[in-house]
Amino acid sequence: MKIYSLVGKSGTGKSFQAINLCSARGIESIIDDGLFIARGRILAGVSAKRRETKIRAIKTALFKDDALRDEVANKIKEVNPPSILIIGTSDRMVEQIAERLGLPAPSERIDIESLTTAQERALAYKQRYDLGKHIIPVPTFRIRKDFSGYFIHPFRMIKDIRDDLLDGLKPFTERDSRNPFAERSVVRPTFSYLGKYSISDKAIGDMICLATGGMEEVDSLPLIFVRNKTEGVILEIGAILRYGSRIPDVSEKLQRVIADEVGRMTSINILAVNIEIQGLMWFK
Repeated sequence: MKIYSLVGKSGTGKSFQAINLCSARGIESIIDDGLFIARGRILAGVSAKRRETKIRAIKTALFKDDALRDEVANKIKEVNPPSILIIGTSDRMVEQIAERLGLPAPSERIDIESLTTAQERALAYKQRYDLGKHIIPVPTFRIRKDFSGYFIHPFRMIKDIRDDLLDGLKPFTERDSRNPFAERSVVRPTFSYLGKYSISDKAIGDMICLATGGMEEVDSLPLIFVRNKTEGVILEIGAILRYGSRIPDVSEKLQRVIADEVGRMTSINILAVNIEIQGLMWFK
């Protein structure tokens, strides 16, 4: 197993550049901020970007928690990748991570300054500290559950989008066989310099009413209940439809519209949308 290290100061774009580096060098997996990532999937670990404070984030990135360390170390043994890129802010940090996970010392060191210009690093710094954005080298749809409630959106290189068009928009597993890290997820963690945020159940209810306001088959939604869970929310909806509506079709449409629009507006992971038809309204 060959271990590479990518070293650079915080906020210089290491996680972003790691994707291109892995593609160019044929590196199979990444250890970044407490996560073990292989071929675009999080296989083990907890992201430091989910921690409430910077101190806890640093401890997570260094695998100071024994349970976290054991989980990641065991998964690495199971997968046994031929190569791993460890990302850190210093050589000492990378060495500590390798030691904690029982990995060999890095045999090849890569400095972020050898991959980027001063202008690119300045832009990455601005994205991190002025806008509170962090990159995770994993497609958005694969981490939405883990980062439910975070502001999150995908970032893809123009070249990757072009390749998708040339490939006829093949399924993810096929079109990303060239570069399993083609898509990056942009998240704003809870310790962002922009401060914390929360979304009230009342606000979610208003979003649901707004999203379904244009559905002619729906008369009203007298019941909107939000069941909050760690991994996301379950929405319980009571609906009154207009007489003559096809109940199964309208119920399915309601589920789809609510899940899509609330997910888009909030980035919350929608676990389920349960629809109860409470009555029919007659209109002459």
